[in-house]
Amino acid sequence: QVQLVESGGRLVQAGGSLRLSCAASGLTFSSYAMGWFRQAPGKEREFVAAINRSGGITYYADSVKGRFTISRDNAKNTAYLQMNSLKAEDTAVYYCAAGSLAAAVQRGSFDYWGQGTQVTVSS
Repeated sequence: QVQLVESGGRLVQAGGSLRLSCAASGLTFSSYAMGWFRQAPGKEREFVAAINRSGGITYYADSVKGRFTISRDNAKNTAYLQMNSLKAEDTAVYYCAAGSLAAAVQRGSFDYWGQGTQVTVSS
């Protein structure tokens, strides 16, 4: 059974930083691209970042480019999202996802996703 478990979300002040983690089990982690999405109340889910299997290629939404960094540790079966210079508009539930290709994950095509972790940025 595949599980993606996000953690690290909490309340933080604007300008602060958070690191989200996504622990994967039940799949060969290094065979999957990973991605992060978010959904704010009343809004559609949106792409945040994606990373390929080896970690050498990354994609970002324009809204987070330069502030967020996606990474992965294949030895630990874990993906990360380092979020700096947080803004109130970053408030959302953040989900991680696993798919075959990072470019496909970027387009919203993936095989598995987690339950999400809440990030709240106070202004």
